[in-house]
Formats: sequence, structure tokens, C-alpha cells
Amino acid sequence: MSADARPAQGGMPRLRLDQLLEELQVRIDEVRGTRDRLNGLLEAVMSVGRELDLPQVLHGIVEAAVVLVDAEYGALGVIGDDRKLAEFLPVGIADDLRARIGDLPSGHGILGELIRHPEPLRLSELSAHPASYGFPAHHPPMRSFLGVPIRVREDVFGNLYLTEKRGGLDFDEEDEAVLSTLAVAAGIAIENARLFEEVRVRERWLSASSDITSALLSGTPQDEVLEGMLERAKDITGADMGVFYLIGPSGELCGSMALGDGAEAHRGIVLPSPAGTLAEAALVRDGLITVADVESDRRVTVQPERWTGFGPAVAVTVGTKEKLSGVLILARRQGRPAFATAEVAALPGFAGQAALALELAERRRDAEQMSMLEDHDRIARDLHDLAIQRLFATGMTLQSAQRFVDHPEASERLARAVDDLDATIKIIRSTIFGLRDHDGPGTSPKLRSRTVQAVEAASTALGFAPALRMEGLIDTDVPPEVADEVLAVVGEALTNIARHARATRADASIVAADSVLTVTVTDNGVGLPEDGRRSGLRNLAERARRLGGSMKVGPAAPGGAGTRLEWWVPLTSPSGLTATDG
Repeated sequence: MSADARPAQGGMPRLRLDQLLEELQVRIDEVRGTRDRLNGLLEAVMSVGRELDLPQVLHGIVEAAVVLVDAEYGALGVIGDDRKLAEFLPVGIADDLRARIGDLPSGHGILGELIRHPEPLRLSELSAHPASYGFPAHHPPMRSFLGVPIRVREDVFGNLYLTEKRGGLDFDEEDEAVLSTLAVAAGIAIENARLFEEVRVRERWLSASSDITSALLSGTPQDEVLEGMLERAKDITGADMGVFYLIGPSGELCGSMALGDGAEAHRGIVLPSPAGTLAEAALVRDGLITVADVESDRRVTVQPERWTGFGPAVAVTVGTKEKLSGVLILARRQGRPAFATAEVAALPGFAGQAALALELAERRRDAEQMSMLEDHDRIARDLHDLAIQRLFATGMTLQSAQRFVDHPEASERLARAVDDLDATIKIIRSTIFGLRDHDGPGTSPKLRSRTVQAVEAASTALGFAPALRMEGLIDTDVPPEVADEVLAVVGEALTNIARHARATRADASIVAADSVLTVTVTDNGVGLPEDGRRSGLRNLAERARRLGGSMKVGPAAPGGAGTRLEWWVPLTSPSGLTATDG
């Protein structure tokens, strides 16, 4: 062998050794990279499992996925009950760019492909897939794509979407395996967060039910409690508006209250029946109903414009068919997600608890009313058996003693004392009548309560509550036919004020004294116009003349400010001093 060949023969082993060392270094780097990636995957799994707040869990999953597969953009799409994207959480796109792009995707194209076929999908070129729809204006270009489904137990909760692997590379099998592993951990984390959220929401419903029951049984006014119930339900479900329709004994809508966006259009609704409203749909179902888009719901035919701008809605009856209190409706603005089952699962129980509390409060009020009426009867008996008899005996003694008094002034004083006792007995007897005659079922309401109702009814048209004063034995000394005329006078006078006076204050008084009943209504408005129509006033004057009375109308104050209407009729006084049972 020559000397020239030896270096070549000695160089071959060194060349092979260098190649082996380089290959070994590559393998070491791969192992190190795999180890680092596994560590990253483990850290990502642990990080998404620490959180229990569902929005934070979802956002953490997307951020971890982007880092693990070295993608530029990522998103998590939550699938709704309609098999479309109910939520879409993107990462990597700035807020200003997202605003320029416009509405978030709903689940068409490649995103919809993964919804229809929940299996991992890896593409080198997005636009080459048959399901590709292209991108909207201002959307950044995207080429490579990797998507995997997220399952919670056996149900597909949503999908992870990754695009644009950095360096212009394609996503590989290892990326797919890493992302699929993260999706399994994400499903567990989502389930834990859901369970935690359900427990938390259930606790909030229970707390709200307890507070409503306590408030009703402690004597808080029912309207105030119902408003609190509406506010709590709206807050717990994240609704934009809450409405409560009051259902009357004959099934009519006898009022409503509303809170939140657009609530003004839903307050004070009075209808002869719930037909054509969302309340009717809940009553037909006799429970909970959900609506995807209440603005376009065909069942809402009565004043549908009240629901303009609203989308998802849920309605539930409060009470039973035998004892129905109303219908509770919660609605969200268009574009917001529908009410999830977990969000409203406890709503029927909450409504049932509220109905029970309302019934208990009603029973409590009935018991208190019965106790008060029993006290009235006891007081009436005591007044009759003790006070009237003693006053009558005293009056008889003074009458018998009067003939022994010769001094004229002393005799006159005795006569006045007897007259005062006579008047006192009349007052007590009328008080006894008022205590014993209750406005019960099947009986006509007394003039006092009817007047209060008439004044309250006029408050809506006036825009303020008139002041009301009543003096004397109105419920006992005023005959029924006169009482009807009094209500007509008060109603007509307040209606005139609402239509013409532009007043900010009105006062009404009914006084029964000295055998005369006087009705006075004043306001601080613009006064009586000289050329105004007065047919209503002529009718009131005619009513007074028919009963032997009169009426006069003039300025309420010097200078012509405001108006004062005074209407009076005579009353027939009861006979004199007597000891007969009252």
C-alpha cells in the first residue's frame, strides 16, 4: 500500500464519525424539543385546570393552544343549541382590527365543516378546501389551518381553530397530537368550570328566593318585593330587560312592571286577555319557554313594536293555574347569546318559590285583616254597651234636672249640654256602624274607599297624586244616591284639571257637617278660560240642584290663578237622643 493512500483510508472513519455526531446532535435537539414541548403541554394542561371561572378557562385554552403549536392566530368557538357558533373567542387579532372586520363568524365555511364533522382537520391551504367561503374585508390572510373538537364527556362543546404556523410552515401530525391532548384537558376543565358555575348560580337563585320570602312575610309592600324579584332575576341571568305581567282572577293582564333597557314600553300594560303576547305562550305551556328571537316571534301580535331590538327571551309562569300571580319575562338585546339551559334551569323553581311567598303573604294579610275586624267588633260592642248607655243615662239625668233650675242662663247651659250629648251619641253610633260594616265580598264599597280609588285612578292622567281630605260621618250619613253623585263630581272635576288646567297640584275634600255635604276641588292651573266649553260643569250643577243643593266655580286664589269648584247638597239628619240599639 502506498503512502498516498493512507490519509484517504484514515479520513473515512473520521468522516463517518462527524456524520454520526451531527446526527446524534439532531436527535438530542429533537429529544430536547420534544421534552420542552411536553413540559409546555403539561404546563398548559395544569394552567387551564386551575381556573373555575368559565370565560377565563376558555380564554386560557386558546392562548395555551397558540403557544403550543406556534401559531399566529387562534380561536375557540362554542357551539350553541342550534348547531351554530354561540360564542367565538379569537386570539392574535387586535381589537381595532376585529372591529373593522365586523360581525364574528356564526359557523359557516371551514368553521362549519368542523361543527358538522367533529374530527381533527389539518390543511396546508385553507382556500383549497371545498367548504372554504373566503374571508371578509380587512381580515388578515391565513393559509395553514389546524382544528380539533373539544368534547365535554360525549358532547361536543366547541372547537379549537389555529391558523398560520409561524415560519411559513405547515401544521404536522405532532401539532395535531399536541392540540388533541390539550382539547381533552380543556374538556375536563370546561366541565369543572360548568359545574362550579351551576352551583354558584343555584346558590344565587336560592338566596334570591329566601330574600323575597323574608321581605313578603316581614310586611314589605308587594310591589316593592316584585320589583326586587325582577331585578334579581335580571341580574342572575344577565338579561338586558325584565318584565312582570300581573294576571287578574279572570286571566286578564291587569298591570305590569319592567326594569332595564327599553322598560318604559312595557310598564303599566292592561289588556282584557293575554292573547297575542309572550305571556300567553308561557301560560299555554304552563311553565318555562325560551324564544330565539322575540322581535320576530309570530306569537307576539299585540304591540309587537315593544320588542324591537330584542332577541333571546325566556318566560315563566309565577304560580299555578288555580292561583296564578303573573308571568316573568327576561330578554336580551339582539346579537347576544341565547339563554343557556344552565342559566335558566333554576328559574321555574325560583318562580314557584316566589308564588308560594306571595300566597303566604296574602294569607298573612287576610289573617291580619280578620284580627283587625275582630278588634273593630270588640270596640263597637264596648262603645255600645258602655259609652252610649252612660252618655244616654247622663243626658236623661240632665233633662230631668233641667226643670228644677230656675236661672235662665243655667237652664240654657243644661240644654246645650243635653244637645252636645245627643250629638256625641250620634257620632258614636255612626262610628259603631263604620266599625261593624266592613267592605267584604258581595257588599258595596263605602264612599271613603270609592273616593280613594277614584282619586288614585285620576293620578295617571294628571301625572301626579291629588291631595284628598275627608271629614265627618261620610260612610253613614251620606245616602247611596248622593254618594254616587259625589263620585261623579270628584271624577269630572279631576278629569277637567287633567285636560285643561296644566296644573301641578290638585286638592279634593269631602266634608259632612251640620247636615250638609260639601265637595271642594281646587288646582293651581291656568284657571277657567272665558270662552271654554262648560257642559261638564253644567251637568255637575244640575246634579246639585236635583238634590236641593248648589255649585259655584271660580278662581282658587286672588288674581284668577287656579280654579276652585265647590259643590254642596243637604243631608237628612237622624232623629234626636235615643238609646235604641245601633
